[in-house]
Amino acid sequence: MQYSKPKMEMLVKNTPELTQRLKQIMKEHDLEKSFALKALYHAEVKESGRFMKDYQQL
Repeated sequence: MQYSKPKMEMLVKNTPELTQRLKQIMKEHDLEKSFALKALYHAEVKESGRFMKDYQQL
């Protein structure tokens, strides 16, 4: 499974928990949104993450 920025943006938009986590990552690590999205993907989606099935359905 490969990272796709548009898919990840849509998943975050549709999932309030991920929206909150994205904001937290951006604030904690002082990251731009694009880098924080990638970090969120690796933390919550990739390799049997909690949101992997939702991501694959997009």
